[in-house]
Amino acid sequence: MDINDLRSLTTVLSFAAFIGIAWWAYSRRNSGRFDEASQLPFGPEEAPHPQKHTEDTK
Repeated sequence: MDINDLRSLTTVLSFAAFIGIAWWAYSRRNSGRFDEASQLPFGPEEAPHPQKHTEDTK
């Protein structure tokens, strides 16, 4: 196996991963979840959670 075989295998695996992700993203099963997520920026704003202030004590 030389470097060109490895490059070809990497290309084929990358293409298969791309097709798998595209299939998952456009499947009807996920459309409801993605439609809900697409409306999140337009929903009511929530108050930010207060962050605890911590100091290093020596």
